[in-house]
Amino acid sequence: MKQQPGDVANKLLFENERVKVWQMDLAPGERSDFHEHTHPYLICVIEGDTVDADFENGKSISIPVKPGQVYYVEPGSRETAVNRSQTRFREFLIEIKS
Repeated sequence: MKQQPGDVANKLLFENERVKVWQMDLAPGERSDFHEHTHPYLICVIEGDTVDADFENGKSISIPVKPGQVYYVEPGSRETAVNRSQTRFREFLIEIKS
């Protein structure tokens, strides 16, 4: 049975008809909800050195990051973000709705 997706990040900061702005804050060892990205989005890294993505098919990837990096990501993935590092991970995630 498939998991029901939760929120794409910890806290919704802003939403209108065009965008949703989220904050993700993961302490070492913490994980997000399992979630699905239904819109293209930007990730703006604020703090951290790595974050992992555990996908529903069992695959896991580790992504090296640096504060100030910005990523554009196409929709479609279903995963849980996991902080397996010893450093807090923080980002702003901007979903582009239209």
